[in-house]
Amino acid sequence: MTPRALGGVSFWYADIGLPDRRAALAGDTTADVAIIGAGYTGLWTAWYLRQADPSLNVLVIEKDFAGFGASGRNGGWLTGGFAWSQERYARSHGAEAVRAMVAAMNGTVDEVIAVAEAEGIDADIRRTDELMVATTPAQLGRLHDEVSHRTSWGEEGRVRAISAAEARARVAIPGTLGGMIVTGVARVQPAKLVRGLAAAVERAGARIVEGTEVLRYGPGRVETAQGVVRAPVILRATEGFTATLPGHRRDWLPLNSAQIVTEPLPPKVWAEIGWDGHEILGDFANAYCYCQRTREGRIAVGGRGVPYRFASRLDESGTPDPETLRRLTAILHRHFPAARGVRIDHGWCGVLGVPRDWCATLGFDPATGLGFAGGYVGVGVSTSNLAGRTLADLVLRRDTGLTRLPWVNRPTRKWEPEPARWLGVRGMYALLNGADRREADLGLTQTSRLARLGNWLTGR
Repeated sequence: MTPRALGGVSFWYADIGLPDRRAALAGDTTADVAIIGAGYTGLWTAWYLRQADPSLNVLVIEKDFAGFGASGRNGGWLTGGFAWSQERYARSHGAEAVRAMVAAMNGTVDEVIAVAEAEGIDADIRRTDELMVATTPAQLGRLHDEVSHRTSWGEEGRVRAISAAEARARVAIPGTLGGMIVTGVARVQPAKLVRGLAAAVERAGARIVEGTEVLRYGPGRVETAQGVVRAPVILRATEGFTATLPGHRRDWLPLNSAQIVTEPLPPKVWAEIGWDGHEILGDFANAYCYCQRTREGRIAVGGRGVPYRFASRLDESGTPDPETLRRLTAILHRHFPAARGVRIDHGWCGVLGVPRDWCATLGFDPATGLGFAGGYVGVGVSTSNLAGRTLADLVLRRDTGLTRLPWVNRPTRKWEPEPARWLGVRGMYALLNGADRREADLGLTQTSRLARLGNWLTGR
Protein backbone atom coordinates (compact mmCIF):
# COMPACT_ATOMS: atom_id res chain seq x y z
CA MET A 1 0.00 0.00 0.00
CA THR A 2 1.67 3.22 -1.18
CA PRO A 3 1.11 6.29 1.01
CA ARG A 4 -0.66 9.23 -0.57
CA ALA A 5 2.34 11.45 0.26
CA LEU A 6 6.04 10.77 0.77
CA GLY A 7 8.75 12.89 2.35
CA GLY A 8 8.09 16.61 2.41
CA VAL A 9 10.17 16.45 5.60
CA SER A 10 7.41 14.67 7.59
CA PHE A 11 3.69 14.26 8.13
CA TRP A 12 3.98 16.55 11.13
CA TYR A 13 4.61 19.44 8.72
CA ALA A 14 1.85 18.27 6.40
CA ASP A 15 -0.35 18.70 9.48
CA ILE A 16 0.68 22.31 10.14
CA GLY A 17 2.40 23.48 6.96
CA LEU A 18 6.08 24.15 6.33
CA PRO A 19 7.28 27.30 8.09
CA ASP A 20 8.14 30.58 6.45
CA ARG A 21 11.90 30.78 6.25
CA ARG A 22 13.85 33.12 8.46
CA ALA A 23 16.50 35.27 6.84
CA ALA A 24 19.93 33.82 6.14
CA LEU A 25 23.07 35.22 7.67
CA ALA A 26 23.70 38.63 6.11
CA GLY A 27 27.49 38.72 6.01
CA ASP A 28 30.12 38.56 8.72
CA THR A 29 28.95 38.96 12.30
CA THR A 30 29.90 38.32 15.92
CA ALA A 31 28.21 36.63 18.86
CA ASP A 32 28.99 35.57 22.40
CA VAL A 33 27.72 32.06 21.66
CA ALA A 34 27.22 30.55 18.20
CA ILE A 35 25.16 27.37 18.01
CA ILE A 36 25.26 25.17 14.90
CA GLY A 37 21.89 23.51 14.38
CA ALA A 38 18.36 24.73 15.17
CA GLY A 39 16.82 21.50 16.34
CA TYR A 40 15.75 20.75 19.88
CA THR A 41 19.32 20.70 21.25
CA GLY A 42 20.40 24.00 19.78
CA LEU A 43 17.14 25.73 20.63
CA TRP A 44 16.99 24.47 24.20
CA THR A 45 20.60 25.55 24.72
CA ALA A 46 19.86 29.03 23.38
CA TRP A 47 16.73 29.23 25.53
CA TYR A 48 18.50 28.37 28.79
CA LEU A 49 21.48 30.60 28.03
CA ARG A 50 19.22 33.61 27.51
CA GLN A 51 17.17 32.76 30.60
CA ALA A 52 20.33 32.65 32.70
CA ASP A 53 22.00 35.72 31.16
CA PRO A 54 19.81 38.00 29.00
CA SER A 55 22.88 40.03 28.05
CA LEU A 56 24.37 37.17 26.03
CA ASN A 57 24.43 37.57 22.26
CA VAL A 58 23.32 34.09 21.15
CA LEU A 59 23.16 33.16 17.46
CA VAL A 60 21.69 29.87 16.19
CA ILE A 61 22.82 28.89 12.68
CA GLU A 62 20.62 26.51 10.67
CA LYS A 63 21.32 24.99 7.25
CA ASP A 64 17.65 24.57 6.31
CA PHE A 65 14.92 25.65 8.74
CA ALA A 66 14.48 25.24 12.49
CA GLY A 67 13.19 21.70 13.05
CA PHE A 68 14.14 20.34 9.60
CA GLY A 69 15.93 17.32 11.08
CA ALA A 70 14.90 14.77 13.69
CA SER A 71 13.20 17.43 15.82
CA GLY A 72 10.47 17.73 13.22
CA ARG A 73 10.32 14.09 12.14
CA ASN A 74 10.41 11.93 15.29
CA GLY A 75 7.74 9.72 16.83
CA GLY A 76 6.58 12.27 19.40
CA TRP A 77 7.70 10.29 22.46
CA LEU A 78 8.51 12.59 25.39
CA THR A 79 9.64 9.86 27.77
CA GLY A 80 12.47 10.98 30.00
CA GLY A 81 13.75 7.45 29.48
CA PHE A 82 17.30 6.17 29.76
CA ALA A 83 18.07 4.34 26.51
CA TRP A 84 21.78 3.68 26.99
CA SER A 85 24.00 1.35 28.99
CA GLN A 86 24.03 2.38 32.64
CA GLU A 87 26.99 0.08 33.17
CA ARG A 88 29.14 1.92 30.63
CA TYR A 89 28.58 5.25 32.33
CA ALA A 90 29.10 3.67 35.76
CA ARG A 91 32.60 2.45 34.84
CA SER A 92 33.91 6.01 34.92
CA HIS A 93 31.62 7.69 37.45
CA GLY A 94 30.06 5.03 39.64
CA ALA A 95 26.52 3.80 40.14
CA GLU A 96 25.21 6.76 42.13
CA ALA A 97 26.19 9.20 39.39
CA VAL A 98 24.27 7.10 36.90
CA ARG A 99 21.21 7.05 39.16
CA ALA A 100 21.44 10.85 39.30
CA MET A 101 21.43 10.92 35.50
CA VAL A 102 18.43 8.60 35.38
CA ALA A 103 16.58 10.94 37.76
CA ALA A 104 17.58 14.00 35.73
CA MET A 105 16.35 12.31 32.56
CA ASN A 106 13.04 11.42 34.19
CA GLY A 107 12.60 15.07 35.14
CA THR A 108 12.79 16.32 31.57
CA VAL A 109 9.15 15.48 30.87
CA ASP A 110 7.84 17.94 33.46
CA GLU A 111 10.46 20.51 32.43
CA VAL A 112 9.50 20.46 28.74
CA ILE A 113 5.79 20.65 29.57
CA ALA A 114 6.35 23.51 32.02
CA VAL A 115 8.20 25.58 29.41
CA ALA A 116 5.59 24.77 26.77
CA GLU A 117 2.81 25.92 29.08
CA ALA A 118 4.66 29.06 30.14
CA GLU A 119 5.44 30.00 26.53
CA GLY A 120 2.04 29.09 25.12
CA ILE A 121 3.42 26.33 22.87
CA ASP A 122 0.52 24.21 21.62
CA ALA A 123 2.18 20.91 20.67
CA ASP A 124 -0.71 18.48 21.22
CA ILE A 125 0.99 17.47 24.48
CA ARG A 126 -0.90 14.76 26.32
CA ARG A 127 0.35 13.19 29.52
CA THR A 128 -0.02 9.43 29.35
CA ASP A 129 1.84 6.14 29.92
CA GLU A 130 4.28 4.27 27.77
CA LEU A 131 3.07 0.75 26.95
CA MET A 132 5.54 -1.81 25.63
CA VAL A 133 4.02 -5.17 24.68
CA ALA A 134 5.48 -8.66 24.27
CA THR A 135 3.96 -10.94 21.65
CA THR A 136 6.36 -13.93 21.85
CA PRO A 137 7.83 -15.83 24.81
CA ALA A 138 11.29 -14.41 24.05
CA GLN A 139 9.90 -10.88 24.04
CA LEU A 140 8.21 -11.57 27.35
CA GLY A 141 11.55 -12.61 28.81
CA ARG A 142 13.12 -9.35 27.61
CA LEU A 143 10.18 -7.43 29.09
CA HIS A 144 10.75 -8.82 32.58
CA ASP A 145 14.50 -8.32 32.25
CA GLU A 146 13.92 -4.69 31.30
CA VAL A 147 11.61 -4.05 34.26
CA SER A 148 14.14 -5.59 36.62
CA HIS A 149 17.01 -3.66 35.06
CA ARG A 150 15.29 -0.29 35.17
CA THR A 151 14.02 -0.69 38.72
CA SER A 152 17.56 -1.54 39.84
CA TRP A 153 18.73 1.82 38.47
CA GLY A 154 16.20 3.97 40.32
CA GLU A 155 12.94 3.71 38.36
CA GLU A 156 11.11 1.38 40.75
CA GLY A 157 8.20 3.79 41.12
CA ARG A 158 7.90 4.40 37.42
CA VAL A 159 8.22 1.08 35.62
CA ARG A 160 6.20 -2.09 36.15
CA ALA A 161 5.05 -5.23 34.34
CA ILE A 162 1.37 -5.84 33.66
CA SER A 163 -0.49 -8.98 32.64
CA ALA A 164 -1.56 -9.91 29.14
CA ALA A 165 -5.18 -9.13 30.02
CA GLU A 166 -4.26 -5.69 31.36
CA ALA A 167 -2.20 -4.91 28.29
CA ARG A 168 -4.91 -6.05 25.88
CA ALA A 169 -7.49 -4.00 27.81
CA ARG A 170 -5.42 -0.92 26.98
CA VAL A 171 -4.63 -1.78 23.34
CA ALA A 172 -5.95 -4.93 21.66
CA ILE A 173 -2.77 -6.14 19.97
CA PRO A 174 -3.11 -9.78 18.84
CA GLY A 175 -0.93 -12.30 20.63
CA THR A 176 -0.06 -10.02 23.55
CA LEU A 177 1.54 -12.04 26.36
CA GLY A 178 2.28 -9.17 28.71
CA GLY A 179 3.20 -5.52 28.90
CA MET A 180 5.49 -3.01 30.55
CA ILE A 181 4.11 0.32 31.75
CA VAL A 182 6.23 3.44 32.20
CA THR A 183 4.42 6.30 33.88
CA GLY A 184 5.12 10.03 33.66
CA VAL A 185 5.55 10.31 29.89
CA ALA A 186 3.78 12.34 27.23
CA ARG A 187 2.80 12.30 23.58
CA VAL A 188 3.69 15.37 21.52
CA GLN A 189 3.37 16.66 17.97
CA PRO A 190 7.10 17.17 17.39
CA ALA A 191 6.99 19.80 14.65
CA LYS A 192 4.62 21.95 16.70
CA LEU A 193 6.99 21.67 19.65
CA VAL A 194 10.09 22.71 17.72
CA ARG A 195 8.24 25.50 15.90
CA GLY A 196 6.96 26.87 19.20
CA LEU A 197 10.35 26.52 20.87
CA ALA A 198 12.06 28.43 18.06
CA ALA A 199 9.58 31.28 18.48
CA ALA A 200 10.15 31.26 22.24
CA VAL A 201 13.92 31.41 21.71
CA GLU A 202 13.51 34.50 19.55
CA ARG A 203 11.21 36.13 22.10
CA ALA A 204 13.91 35.46 24.68
CA GLY A 205 16.31 37.53 22.57
CA ALA A 206 18.41 34.99 20.68
CA ARG A 207 18.85 35.19 16.91
CA ILE A 208 18.14 32.36 14.46
CA VAL A 209 19.42 32.42 10.88
CA GLU A 210 18.19 29.82 8.39
CA GLY A 211 19.34 28.73 4.94
CA THR A 212 22.90 29.12 6.20
CA GLU A 213 25.14 26.09 5.76
CA VAL A 214 28.19 25.78 7.98
CA LEU A 215 31.17 24.89 5.81
CA ARG A 216 33.69 24.49 8.63
CA TYR A 217 34.30 25.70 12.13
CA GLY A 218 37.02 25.89 14.74
CA PRO A 219 37.90 27.85 17.87
CA GLY A 220 36.38 31.30 17.63
CA ARG A 221 35.20 31.00 14.04
CA VAL A 222 32.28 29.54 12.04
CA GLU A 223 32.55 29.78 8.26
CA THR A 224 29.38 29.76 6.18
CA ALA A 225 28.61 30.51 2.54
CA GLN A 226 26.96 33.74 3.70
CA GLY A 227 29.74 35.00 5.94
CA VAL A 228 31.93 34.31 8.95
CA VAL A 229 30.65 34.25 12.53
CA ARG A 230 33.21 35.03 15.19
CA ALA A 231 32.34 33.88 18.71
CA PRO A 232 34.36 32.77 21.75
CA VAL A 233 31.91 29.90 22.31
CA ILE A 234 30.76 27.60 19.50
CA LEU A 235 28.41 24.69 20.18
CA ARG A 236 27.65 21.88 17.72
CA ALA A 237 24.06 20.62 17.95
CA THR A 238 23.69 18.67 14.70
CA GLU A 239 22.81 15.14 15.95
CA GLY A 240 22.27 12.82 12.93
CA PHE A 241 23.58 15.48 10.53
CA THR A 242 26.96 15.66 12.28
CA ALA A 243 28.54 13.43 9.63
CA THR A 244 28.04 16.18 7.03
CA LEU A 245 30.55 18.45 8.79
CA PRO A 246 34.24 18.24 7.78
CA GLY A 247 36.21 16.16 10.24
CA HIS A 248 33.13 14.61 11.87
CA ARG A 249 32.07 11.92 9.37
CA ARG A 250 32.83 9.07 11.77
CA ASP A 251 31.80 10.71 15.07
CA TRP A 252 28.15 9.63 15.07
CA LEU A 253 26.49 7.29 12.67
CA PRO A 254 23.30 8.67 11.00
CA LEU A 255 20.86 5.81 11.61
CA ASN A 256 17.72 5.93 9.52
CA SER A 257 14.31 5.69 11.11
CA ALA A 258 11.00 5.97 9.26
CA GLN A 259 7.30 6.30 9.92
CA ILE A 260 3.93 5.93 8.25
CA VAL A 261 0.64 7.44 9.37
CA THR A 262 -2.88 6.34 8.54
CA GLU A 263 -5.89 8.41 7.68
CA PRO A 264 -8.09 9.21 10.72
CA LEU A 265 -9.73 5.95 11.82
CA PRO A 266 -13.51 5.69 12.13
CA PRO A 267 -15.04 5.05 15.58
CA LYS A 268 -15.84 1.40 14.81
CA VAL A 269 -12.16 0.66 14.15
CA TRP A 270 -11.09 2.41 17.35
CA ALA A 271 -13.71 0.37 19.21
CA GLU A 272 -11.87 -2.78 18.13
CA ILE A 273 -8.40 -1.45 18.91
CA GLY A 274 -9.08 0.37 22.17
CA TRP A 275 -6.15 2.67 22.95
CA ASP A 276 -8.40 5.04 24.89
CA GLY A 277 -5.46 6.11 27.07
CA HIS A 278 -3.46 7.38 24.07
CA GLU A 279 -0.38 5.56 25.38
CA ILE A 280 2.84 5.87 23.41
CA LEU A 281 3.22 2.29 22.26
CA GLY A 282 5.99 -0.09 21.25
CA ASP A 283 7.00 -3.72 21.36
CA PHE A 284 9.88 -5.89 22.55
CA ALA A 285 10.89 -7.16 19.12
CA ASN A 286 14.63 -7.02 18.52
CA ALA A 287 13.89 -4.71 15.57
CA TYR A 288 11.29 -2.83 17.59
CA CYS A 289 8.60 -0.39 16.52
CA TYR A 290 7.21 2.79 18.08
CA CYS A 291 3.69 4.11 17.65
CA GLN A 292 1.33 6.85 18.74
CA ARG A 293 -2.36 7.64 18.45
CA THR A 294 -2.41 11.17 17.12
CA ARG A 295 -4.60 14.06 18.16
CA GLU A 296 -6.91 13.60 15.19
CA GLY A 297 -7.22 9.80 15.54
CA ARG A 298 -4.55 8.46 13.21
CA ILE A 299 -2.05 5.68 13.94
CA ALA A 300 1.61 6.55 13.39
CA VAL A 301 4.00 3.58 13.19
CA GLY A 302 7.78 3.92 13.18
CA GLY A 303 10.73 1.59 12.87
CA ARG A 304 14.19 1.23 11.39
CA GLY A 305 13.42 -0.12 7.91
CA VAL A 306 16.65 0.13 5.88
CA PRO A 307 18.79 1.43 8.71
CA TYR A 308 21.88 2.96 7.14
CA ARG A 309 23.06 4.39 3.83
CA PHE A 310 26.62 3.87 2.64
CA ALA A 311 29.12 6.58 3.61
CA SER A 312 26.63 8.20 6.02
CA ARG A 313 24.47 9.56 3.20
CA LEU A 314 21.20 11.22 4.12
CA ASP A 315 17.69 11.01 2.71
CA GLU A 316 16.15 13.48 0.27
CA SER A 317 13.88 15.67 2.40
CA GLY A 318 12.48 12.72 4.32
CA THR A 319 11.58 10.42 1.42
CA PRO A 320 11.69 6.74 2.50
CA ASP A 321 12.44 3.71 0.31
CA PRO A 322 9.79 1.16 -0.74
CA GLU A 323 11.18 -1.66 1.41
CA THR A 324 10.94 0.47 4.54
CA LEU A 325 7.33 1.34 3.73
CA ARG A 326 6.54 -2.33 3.22
CA ARG A 327 8.00 -3.28 6.61
CA LEU A 328 6.15 -0.53 8.45
CA THR A 329 2.87 -1.44 6.77
CA ALA A 330 3.39 -5.06 7.83
CA ILE A 331 3.84 -3.93 11.45
CA LEU A 332 0.68 -1.79 11.24
CA HIS A 333 -1.38 -4.72 9.94
CA ARG A 334 0.11 -7.21 12.41
CA HIS A 335 -0.47 -5.11 15.52
CA PHE A 336 -3.70 -3.45 14.37
CA PRO A 337 -5.55 -5.84 12.05
CA ALA A 338 -8.70 -3.74 12.34
CA ALA A 339 -6.79 -1.03 10.44
CA ARG A 340 -5.98 -3.22 7.43
CA GLY A 341 -8.52 -1.46 5.25
CA VAL A 342 -7.59 2.11 6.14
CA ARG A 343 -5.58 4.36 3.87
CA ILE A 344 -1.95 5.25 4.64
CA ASP A 345 -1.69 8.99 4.19
CA HIS A 346 2.02 9.70 4.59
CA GLY A 347 5.44 8.08 4.87
CA TRP A 348 8.68 9.81 5.82
CA CYS A 349 12.11 9.18 7.31
CA GLY A 350 15.03 10.89 9.02
CA VAL A 351 18.26 10.17 10.84
CA LEU A 352 19.26 9.96 14.47
CA GLY A 353 22.79 10.13 15.85
CA VAL A 354 24.46 6.97 17.16
CA PRO A 355 27.85 7.03 18.93
CA ARG A 356 30.14 4.02 18.58
CA ASP A 357 29.21 2.74 22.07
CA TRP A 358 25.51 3.71 21.67
CA CYS A 359 25.71 6.11 24.65
CA ALA A 360 24.77 9.79 24.42
CA THR A 361 27.38 12.36 25.32
CA LEU A 362 28.03 16.08 25.51
CA GLY A 363 31.06 18.19 26.24
CA PHE A 364 32.60 21.62 26.48
CA ASP A 365 36.26 22.68 26.43
CA PRO A 366 36.73 26.09 28.11
CA ALA A 367 40.18 26.40 26.56
CA THR A 368 38.88 26.31 22.97
CA GLY A 369 35.29 27.41 23.60
CA LEU A 370 34.05 24.42 21.60
CA GLY A 371 31.19 22.24 22.80
CA PHE A 372 28.71 19.69 21.49
CA ALA A 373 25.84 17.41 22.44
CA GLY A 374 24.03 14.51 20.83
CA GLY A 375 24.15 10.81 20.06
CA TYR A 376 20.72 10.34 21.59
CA VAL A 377 20.01 6.99 19.88
CA GLY A 378 16.35 7.81 19.31
CA VAL A 379 15.24 9.44 22.56
CA GLY A 380 16.12 13.01 21.70
CA VAL A 381 12.79 14.69 22.48
CA SER A 382 13.54 14.57 26.20
CA THR A 383 17.32 14.13 26.15
CA SER A 384 17.84 17.32 24.16
CA ASN A 385 16.26 19.33 26.95
CA LEU A 386 18.68 17.95 29.52
CA ALA A 387 21.51 18.57 27.06
CA GLY A 388 20.47 22.18 26.58
CA ARG A 389 20.34 22.87 30.30
CA THR A 390 23.69 21.16 30.82
CA LEU A 391 25.47 22.95 27.97
CA ALA A 392 24.18 26.27 29.30
CA ASP A 393 25.68 25.52 32.72
CA LEU A 394 28.98 24.47 31.15
CA VAL A 395 29.20 27.59 28.99
CA LEU A 396 28.45 29.79 32.01
CA ARG A 397 31.14 27.94 34.02
CA ARG A 398 28.63 26.75 36.60
CA ASP A 399 29.50 23.75 38.74
CA THR A 400 26.09 22.09 39.10
CA GLY A 401 24.61 18.65 39.51
CA LEU A 402 24.00 18.61 35.76
CA THR A 403 27.61 19.36 34.85
CA ARG A 404 28.76 16.45 37.02
CA LEU A 405 26.57 13.84 35.32
CA PRO A 406 28.51 10.96 33.75
CA TRP A 407 27.74 11.81 30.12
CA VAL A 408 29.60 15.14 30.37
CA ASN A 409 33.00 15.27 28.61
CA ARG A 410 32.95 11.52 28.18
CA PRO A 411 35.56 10.21 25.70
CA THR A 412 34.16 8.31 22.73
CA ARG A 413 35.74 6.47 19.82
CA LYS A 414 34.97 6.94 16.17
CA TRP A 415 33.09 4.55 13.91
CA GLU A 416 35.10 2.41 11.52
CA PRO A 417 35.77 3.59 7.94
CA GLU A 418 33.65 2.30 5.09
CA PRO A 419 32.80 -0.34 4.06
CA ALA A 420 33.11 -1.75 7.60
CA ARG A 421 30.55 0.75 8.94
CA TRP A 422 27.96 -0.16 6.30
CA LEU A 423 28.55 -3.90 6.62
CA GLY A 424 28.37 -3.79 10.42
CA VAL A 425 25.14 -1.82 10.75
CA ARG A 426 23.32 -3.51 7.89
CA GLY A 427 24.50 -6.87 9.20
CA MET A 428 23.30 -6.06 12.71
CA TYR A 429 19.75 -5.27 11.57
CA ALA A 430 19.64 -8.28 9.26
CA LEU A 431 20.48 -10.42 12.28
CA LEU A 432 17.91 -8.66 14.48
CA ASN A 433 15.16 -9.19 11.91
CA GLY A 434 16.23 -12.80 11.51
CA ALA A 435 16.13 -13.24 15.27
CA ASP A 436 12.55 -11.95 15.41
CA ARG A 437 11.50 -14.43 12.75
CA ARG A 438 13.15 -17.34 14.59
CA GLU A 439 11.66 -16.35 17.94
CA ALA A 440 8.17 -16.19 16.43
CA ASP A 441 8.42 -19.30 14.26
CA LEU A 442 10.07 -21.54 16.85
CA GLY A 443 8.45 -20.15 19.98
CA LEU A 444 11.83 -19.52 21.59
CA THR A 445 11.68 -18.61 25.25
CA GLN A 446 15.01 -16.77 25.21
CA THR A 447 16.45 -14.14 22.91
CA SER A 448 17.78 -15.69 19.73
CA ARG A 449 21.54 -15.97 19.40
CA LEU A 450 21.21 -14.08 16.13
CA ALA A 451 20.14 -10.98 18.06
CA ARG A 452 23.02 -11.35 20.50
CA LEU A 453 25.44 -11.64 17.59
CA GLY A 454 23.89 -8.63 15.89
CA ASN A 455 24.20 -6.43 18.97
CA TRP A 456 27.77 -7.61 19.58
CA LEU A 457 28.70 -6.81 16.02
CA THR A 458 28.32 -3.05 16.48
CA GLY A 459 28.70 -2.76 20.26
CA ARG A 460 25.01 -2.00 20.84
